[in-house]
Amino acid sequence: MSKEKNTGIGFFEKYLTLWVLLCMGVGILISIFLPIIPSFLEKVQYANTSIPIAILIWIMIYPMMMKIDFQSIKNVGKHPIGLLVSSGTSWLIKPFLMFGLATLFFYVVFKSFIPADLAREYVVGAVLLGAAPCTAMVFVWSSLTKGDPAHTLVQVSINDLLIIFLFVPIVSFLLGVTNIEFPWHVLLFSVILFVVVPLVGGILTRVLVIKKKGEEYFTHKFVHKFNNVTTIGLLLTLVIIFSYQGDAILTNPLHVLLIAVPLILQNVITALFAYFTCQRCHQPHNIAAPAALIGASDFFELSVAVAITLFGANSPVVLVTTVGVLTEVPVMLLLVKFVNKTKHWFPQPNVENK
Repeated sequence: MSKEKNTGIGFFEKYLTLWVLLCMGVGILISIFLPIIPSFLEKVQYANTSIPIAILIWIMIYPMMMKIDFQSIKNVGKHPIGLLVSSGTSWLIKPFLMFGLATLFFYVVFKSFIPADLAREYVVGAVLLGAAPCTAMVFVWSSLTKGDPAHTLVQVSINDLLIIFLFVPIVSFLLGVTNIEFPWHVLLFSVILFVVVPLVGGILTRVLVIKKKGEEYFTHKFVHKFNNVTTIGLLLTLVIIFSYQGDAILTNPLHVLLIAVPLILQNVITALFAYFTCQRCHQPHNIAAPAALIGASDFFELSVAVAITLFGANSPVVLVTTVGVLTEVPVMLLLVKFVNKTKHWFPQPNVENK
């Protein structure tokens, strides 16, 4: 991954919000005119997990995991301050900020619009969304800001490992604070199913393909074969989710906008916190940029999968995580523009960082 050229955002990623809106429309139409489809899919499950959605989530996450080179972690000491800022933002600031913002807006600010019982479920969805930093799209955000690809790769690799150990305890703690009961063992099962399994599969695939064909082939040809597969998996997952959520959206369309408010604020606040902390610590711009964007973005694929496994695809919790898919791309693109326009605020990178 570190050897890949920095490329601009792809056509699909650039208009992801548009595709999500189209999927929303298709899903709602299915819920109205073909309700037999979501009814059938809801029955196809095992251990509280929707088998069709689980397969689609694997299709999305598996190619991401192949891109991670855990050998890069040996370079963890190259930019320790930037890594500490990014990791601290992702795991010590972001989940708790999301919880605080969701609680404030859903229970207090939007009290007149959102019933208390529904507010509780929206908070759960926000917590699931905020408790895991993104591990895929950040490569795109980093390249758009000319961030250090080595630093980005190391941080993403570290986050993939930390998710296995920190996601469950953080979610359990935050939901426990509000006395929200949920099957703890199911949450752990979800992490194993949607992180550990594709992660192991991705590592094995990477090792075997590189051993047989070489790293050049793997990086520039093999990985890209899965680009369209990932896209199809995401779109189909969204159609299925919105087919379950059709009634909720049609009944309370305003709620989609209300849900978006704390999610967007979380992205912006965490990005600015990490960005300006790096500036105060005299980090170069090509370290500060990916540190900020990694800290701000969400692993919405995992959040959606866990929400469905824990609460079912027609739960309001799932609606919140899906709104995260809708809002993240335009918000992150705005943050990328801000980061690029403020590059002169930072010291010039050393020769080795260029």
